[in-house]
Amino acid sequence: MTENEKEIQGTRVIEVCSSSDLPPGEVKIVDGPDGVRIGVFNCDGKFLAIEDRCSHDDGPLAEGTLDASACTVECPRHGSLFDLETGRPKTLPAYEAVLTYPVIVEDDKIRLEV
Repeated sequence: MTENEKEIQGTRVIEVCSSSDLPPGEVKIVDGPDGVRIGVFNCDGKFLAIEDRCSHDDGPLAEGTLDASACTVECPRHGSLFDLETGRPKTLPAYEAVLTYPVIVEDDKIRLEV
């Protein structure tokens, strides 16, 4: 376990940043367990986390265009649109969902359950 990870009742919790450091419309990419990269998004005040991997070609999904009002991100490689709440693609060429992660916001800190 790394410095920013804790284990709570068998679940790993990763501290991301303070909520004030992730303003609306922004994304922060963090390293999760086993080398998994996770994009943490601020969708107009709602924090959501998704695997930073397009299910179509393993591209860097969190580097895509965020639509904060719709809570979607567009893959920068081939344009698949992903729902940040469910991880499901809304458009082709992707057709498989990617992982999502529970987000905890307490005391101005954003944490992920992984």
